[in-house]
Amino acid sequence: MKIVVAHNRYSSAQPSGENVIVDYEIGALREAGVEVVPFLRSSDEIASLPPQKKALLAASPVHAAGTQRRLAELLERERPDLLHLHNPYPLLSPSVVHTAHRAGVKVVQTIHNYRHDCMNGLYFRDGHDCRDCHGRRWNAPGVQHACYRGSRPQSAVMAVALGVHRDTWRSVDRFIALTDAMAGYLKSIGMKDSQIRVKPNAVADPGVSPLGEGFLFSARLVPEKGVELLLEAWRRARPAVPLRIAGDGPLRGVVEDAAAANPEVHYLGQLDPVARDAAVAASAAVIVPSIWQDILPTSGIEALAAGRAVVATRMGGAPFIAGEGTPAPAGVVAPPEAGALAAAINEVAKDPSYAANARARYESVFAPEVTLRRQIEIYEELLAER
Repeated sequence: MKIVVAHNRYSSAQPSGENVIVDYEIGALREAGVEVVPFLRSSDEIASLPPQKKALLAASPVHAAGTQRRLAELLERERPDLLHLHNPYPLLSPSVVHTAHRAGVKVVQTIHNYRHDCMNGLYFRDGHDCRDCHGRRWNAPGVQHACYRGSRPQSAVMAVALGVHRDTWRSVDRFIALTDAMAGYLKSIGMKDSQIRVKPNAVADPGVSPLGEGFLFSARLVPEKGVELLLEAWRRARPAVPLRIAGDGPLRGVVEDAAAANPEVHYLGQLDPVARDAAVAASAAVIVPSIWQDILPTSGIEALAAGRAVVATRMGGAPFIAGEGTPAPAGVVAPPEAGALAAAINEVAKDPSYAANARARYESVFAPEVTLRRQIEIYEELLAER
């Protein structure tokens, strides 16, 4: 089996769990004997483009003509069985679906965010959940609020891209939804049951080390990731163990001030993968305090893989990661409120059973062999329809 994996990598200045998952899947597929042909672009390329090419970028989310030519050439040369798309924006564009279909290649897409319907992909604006554009062909509210990169002109381009490609997405042969909730989202914007299959992400197995001490938050320092909520909850919880915060972003100053004021709070800065793994190992639990419907936070899955408990808000896929409602939960889930999150932190701090359950949940739900088997089944099912 030969698969083209198409992905526009997010900027290295804002490390993304989606980039981590795509890199992991490419490696896992190759180890399983699948021939993978990467078709990757990176938003880091934009800064080095000459002015005339930068001027053409405005149309890239809609079509990206040069990218389509290169993809068509690759498909003609490689003759793959499938194209597996992840993020198309801004340098690939959803037009890769049409390019693949013209070449007789079926398309699978993994859904990592809500950008089929919401231009910032979050359903989150001005500190709160927002569905103003849900179900609309033309996302005028998103332009009004400058939801894409804080720019009305760029938001207008994305509104055009979403409107033009509303039917493009309906032509995708299979969507991979990371949770049942994401499958429901796809149905809410007009996708058919027959197009959708559910398969969570996996992360590589780091092995289990002795439990460390305290808690770790590792994510972009942006409002929707909940770092401000976490700091207020920590002030209330006062669990007398370390809180390590890793990442960078516009709220870095808030974190640095908290670390200066509280000796239990340690700001680690932006970590590379090796240092991030070391930070997980040094901790006893990982906190995922999102205040948006975070699809399936990679930091939570990494915690389970290392045998660390999870404290999370009841948002998006975090309750699924923690195993809320199962006989052996791997953590505690709370409403996105400071008092409730503080209580969850203290409960996990005093009860080692959550960490003891974490590794078992990883092995049964998120381990590479489990998710890879499901992914290949989805490929084979689609190819058999020929």
